[in-house]
Amino acid sequence: MRPPVLIDPLEVELSAVRAQGAGGQNVNKVSSAVHLRYDIPASSLPQEVKERLLASGDRRITQEGVLVLKAQRHRSQDMNRADALARLQELVDRVALPPLVRRATRPTRASVKRRREAKRQRSEVKSLRRPVQD
Repeated sequence: MRPPVLIDPLEVELSAVRAQGAGGQNVNKVSSAVHLRYDIPASSLPQEVKERLLASGDRRITQEGVLVLKAQRHRSQDMNRADALARLQELVDRVALPPLVRRATRPTRASVKRRREAKRQRSEVKSLRRPVQD
């Protein structure tokens, strides 16, 4: 098992913005949502992690390779900041491990025999439903 890939906090750009949606007067006067910007190509992540992250096809990654996350689940800015950083770490952790290579396998002789026997029985059941031929 690999050690987790750590994200340098100096590479993360956080800015406070106003949250969307319902919230009464508080939502109009407090910037509680957080925009997180993370420049993947300029980051200190290992090269293979950068490549997998950029190749992931995530719509939150711009064409320049900047990941943009908006966190607005919570009412406080601090909790949204922590949520955005946790989501960034989760995203990086997800691509940190290389995908497992699938090796094609052949069915066993016994499983092929069981499948053919089941097909034969099913065919027999269906043939008995047909009208009798004279």
